[in-house]
Amino acid sequence: MLSISVDMDTQVRIGALGRIKFAQGIYAYVGSAQKGLEKRIARHFSCSKEKSIHWHIDYLLASRHAELAGVLFKKAGKEEECRLAGELGKVGAMVPGFGCSDCRCASHLFRLKI
Repeated sequence: MLSISVDMDTQVRIGALGRIKFAQGIYAYVGSAQKGLEKRIARHFSCSKEKSIHWHIDYLLASRHAELAGVLFKKAGKEEECRLAGELGKVGAMVPGFGCSDCRCASHLFRLKI
């Protein structure tokens, strides 16, 4: 799970999802990184805003108003990604369709109510 700080209200174009409004706050993103966990984490923490865009989360992290604040992980099967997204949906406001194009979840990105 990635923790992302958005320092001010902003809009970001997220691939086929189009322009999405992000309110200032802390967001939690759930991903699986089934292949190459360490490389994926390092990629997300890279300082380059010019890195290639592959996933929805890349669009958000490329914004000058978003910063990766932290990461929590555990080794588990792909099903754990969706289970955790369901739990986060109970405590956070989801960003519809974000990061879940390969499953039936409503979202994998949530603005936390802190």
